[in-house]
Amino acid sequence: MINKVHDSAAEALADVSDGSTVMIGGFGTAGLPDALIEALLDQGARELTVVSNNAGNGDAGLAALLGAGRVRRIICSFPRQSDSHHFDALYRSGKIELELVPQGNLAERIRAAGAGIGAFYTPTGYGTQLAQGKECRIIGGRGHVLEYPIHADVALIKAERGDRWGNLCYRMSARNFGPIMATAAKTTVASVHELIELGGLDPEAVVTPGIFVQRVVQVARRRTGGAGFKGAV
Repeated sequence: MINKVHDSAAEALADVSDGSTVMIGGFGTAGLPDALIEALLDQGARELTVVSNNAGNGDAGLAALLGAGRVRRIICSFPRQSDSHHFDALYRSGKIELELVPQGNLAERIRAAGAGIGAFYTPTGYGTQLAQGKECRIIGGRGHVLEYPIHADVALIKAERGDRWGNLCYRMSARNFGPIMATAAKTTVASVHELIELGGLDPEAVVTPGIFVQRVVQVARRRTGGAGFKGAV
């Protein structure tokens, strides 16, 4: 019997090793797998490479992971915002590496990893510092940059509902990077608010098939009042 449900986030993340590349879903607080990030913080893995939309904000979630000194390198699109003080301090002191990636390129590099694409050309970034050291060519009269997929050892994502096979449904904007990250990692750990019996999910509503998910953890719903993301958690 296939049953990917784990009793706790701590159990699901117990084998994350030092030096792992970890993808973390979320756009702002929407779809951010808070419970899984906290479990990773407690688990103690260090020297991590984190792939995420941003570099965390405030003192919780991804920011707490950075503040604890667990992240060696971060690949993201928006490293700085008004309250990204943990990242700012680490970067200015040379204690964290940053690979800045335009958001569309970030999404496509993750998707390419899951799709088995070896590399792709994109016009985004051509002629800028982001293209330095990369292969460039003219395609259709327009400059393009060669970009490579981003693979991960572990992906931490958040869904609204799931079953014991790992089939997942998301809630509105909380979907964001979850589906593509699930395909790009060796091990995908998904937190869900509702654990549904097999057959209880509408197949037409399943966004991430269970074949891409190795571990499922049910977590309690949290409410936040963040501007623009209220209720999307």
